[in-house]
Amino acid sequence: MRGRGGGSWCRLLENRPNASSTHLGASRASGSAHPSADPAATLPSNSKDLDRNCGRTPLLSVTSESTATEQLNMKRWVIPITLGLTVCILVTLVLTLLATKSTLQPGTKFGLVFDAGSSHTSLFMYQWPADKENDTGVVSQTMTCDVTGDGISSYAQKPEAAGKSLKPCLDKAMELIPAAQLTQVPVYLGATAGMRILSLQDPKAANQVLAEVSKTIQEYPMDFRGARIISGAEEGVYGWITINYLLDTFIKYSVKNKGWIHPPATKMLGALDLGGASTQISFFPSGSIADPTTASHFRLYGFNYTIYTHSYLCYGQAQAQKQVIVKLTQESQGTPGRIQHPCFHKGFEEKVTAQSIYDSPCTAYLQPSGVNLNQEMILVGTGNVTKCRQAIRAIFNFTACGPHHSCAFNGTYQPDVNGQFFAFSAFYYTFAFLNITSGQSLAEVLNIIEHYCSRNWTDVTASYPKQNLQWLQDYCANANYILILLLEGYKFSEKSWTSIIFQQKASETDIGWTLGYMLNLTNIIPAEAPVHVRTQKKGYWVTSIFFLVLTLVAALVLLLAYFL
Repeated sequence: MRGRGGGSWCRLLENRPNASSTHLGASRASGSAHPSADPAATLPSNSKDLDRNCGRTPLLSVTSESTATEQLNMKRWVIPITLGLTVCILVTLVLTLLATKSTLQPGTKFGLVFDAGSSHTSLFMYQWPADKENDTGVVSQTMTCDVTGDGISSYAQKPEAAGKSLKPCLDKAMELIPAAQLTQVPVYLGATAGMRILSLQDPKAANQVLAEVSKTIQEYPMDFRGARIISGAEEGVYGWITINYLLDTFIKYSVKNKGWIHPPATKMLGALDLGGASTQISFFPSGSIADPTTASHFRLYGFNYTIYTHSYLCYGQAQAQKQVIVKLTQESQGTPGRIQHPCFHKGFEEKVTAQSIYDSPCTAYLQPSGVNLNQEMILVGTGNVTKCRQAIRAIFNFTACGPHHSCAFNGTYQPDVNGQFFAFSAFYYTFAFLNITSGQSLAEVLNIIEHYCSRNWTDVTASYPKQNLQWLQDYCANANYILILLLEGYKFSEKSWTSIIFQQKASETDIGWTLGYMLNLTNIIPAEAPVHVRTQKKGYWVTSIFFLVLTLVAALVLLLAYFL
């Protein structure tokens, strides 16, 4: 409320910019003038009162209200800044969730494995995504190359030729692999039963052959990991690993359980392998393994496996047929020099020497003393299936097991066969020629084999003009050998016969020991189960860090503005 006479004071103040200085100047000019002579003399002594009476805001009040206004204006930015911070946080979270399941760099890796068998050598090239290593079902077969000529064991007298024989296939592989990756490509050579036999006959020659093939492979700019003779047990185990790896029976990732699961043991597949010099059987038995020497132990994907496996050297189809000829020679009572062979077609004749029959450790021990190795004899086909099977049975010993001992043949322990089996290599090739790989019953298989064997050799050659004659003459003998081996050797029955699948490929990859060998030596299959680790790609990581820093800076600025 304004005081008396306040209106004139206020008007005076409005007309006089500085009342205090005017009043002091007038007093000095008049010297003794009475204070009441000038209306300014009656101004209140307290300027705050004057300002209040005139409706003016004191100077300090103006500053305080100005600060409050600025603070109010700052508070108006709280909501937009908060929204901005929320957006930054959400972006950071989204980028964090955009993760991959591997820390490996993208790309493709390659691996080469030579299968140096008894009758021939093949090169297998495999590839797999680098960011899928240590996972399952990712290795694929890129290329196969059959080396010209016989197996490397046949080069015992000229080992340098064994190395040179590999070059065309190595050159072919070089063309398919990017040059920048060549030095990182592992190359292995595994020699099987043919070289096992040579190492028994002539260890020095076997070592020279391995040295020459190693020398040749080392001429190429790849990561050579060695050439060696693998044992029969290894051959059996690696074949078993290959089948179960390709068909995902080791381990699977369950989306429902959000983790890796171990398929039941009943889903594990058995492996039946037949080569030229040996045969292998490997499977997961239903019970314990009584003979520890036939058990193989390993750990894959965090699970322990114990399987039965055994390899029979000298019971590959080529060596088995040599044994049959020896038995027929010993029992021959016909014309000297002419050996009737019931497993060959009627009309077939072939001249052989004693040297070609007794040149293997598998038959050398049966060589009669004083025999002339240059002696020639003629094998005469009779096409008699019944006698053919009798001759084949003669090379097995089915009585050594005894009545209370579970075994296969020759006194070798074997538990009862269990589960489903894949029969590959010569098992498949022989039956595929006869078109009996489609799940036919045992009765059908027997009828088809008998019909083929009863045909005249002239008729057979006319029906298959493009077939290799050496293979063509052996199909009857080999088919009957397979029957005796599976039914009477490995003890499959008419009922369990349908559990055998005759197949050479799975997932577009050849079934055999080579893939399992490479998987083991390159550690693509880990001992422990894979762990899904959430990691970020570099671009996502940099962007998320940027938004995180931006969020922190904005929050700091907001706090300073609010409290200061």
